[in-house]
Amino acid sequence: MQEKLYATLCGEIHYWVNSDRGPAAITLVFLPGLTADHRLFDKQIACFEGKYNLLVWDAPGHGASWPFRLEFSLMDKAQWLDEILCAEDLHHPVIVGQSMGGYVGQAYAERFPRKLKGFVAIDSAPLQRKYVTGIELWLLKRMEPVYRHYPWKSLLKTGSKGVATSAYGQALMREMMMTYDGDQERYARLAGHGFRMLAQAMEADLPYKIPCPALLICGEKDHAGSCIRYNKAWHKNTGIPLAWIKNAGHNSNTDAPDEVNALILKLIEGL
Repeated sequence: MQEKLYATLCGEIHYWVNSDRGPAAITLVFLPGLTADHRLFDKQIACFEGKYNLLVWDAPGHGASWPFRLEFSLMDKAQWLDEILCAEDLHHPVIVGQSMGGYVGQAYAERFPRKLKGFVAIDSAPLQRKYVTGIELWLLKRMEPVYRHYPWKSLLKTGSKGVATSAYGQALMREMMMTYDGDQERYARLAGHGFRMLAQAMEADLPYKIPCPALLICGEKDHAGSCIRYNKAWHKNTGIPLAWIKNAGHNSNTDAPDEVNALILKLIEGL
């Protein structure tokens, strides 16, 4: 994987890419969740490198993609992602998005429906307005002060143990959160902006249809928000297959990487 930069008016996006398979091949695009970075998909990169083109980023404002002005929307992220893919001459993306990464994938599907070849949502949820309550939207817009005033040591503990059940997954999340150690203000601003951006995308009330083969993956012990409830409704209303990962939390791709990798592979082989 080669690290590269993509310049935007708000800052530079760091991403890692391997395009050895050529422009005609499928590209697996891994999009981490809010406050996580490219390391979230280390087990997936190790599994698929050399078999498919790969791309993973530190989302705008996250990890190495800092400094970055937090003045962008979910659609801006989808636009920048497409510009990066075009710059790399990669034209057959299969987006694998965890949590917030899954929302970016849905925004990409809305913006570029003919480009997306496949979509895997890992512990994410649908973007359509009908799935969320008014109080949930209200809370999403007001999360920044919570993260600003929460004791950092306690936040580190709950933030890592609350999203993963495995020792590996918890240690990895703690390591990614330590990127913001000593700068809780940045962490709070990043999380607050992400949740507000999400609420705004939902309130836009766009169709957010998935125009390609897709798969929903959710850990049976995912206690982040109402992820389990959302995925059940998403599956019921759309018919998109839903795979439950036993004993896995919100970062199920770190808790059960082999099982998740096998599910991703099955989707790709069916394209």
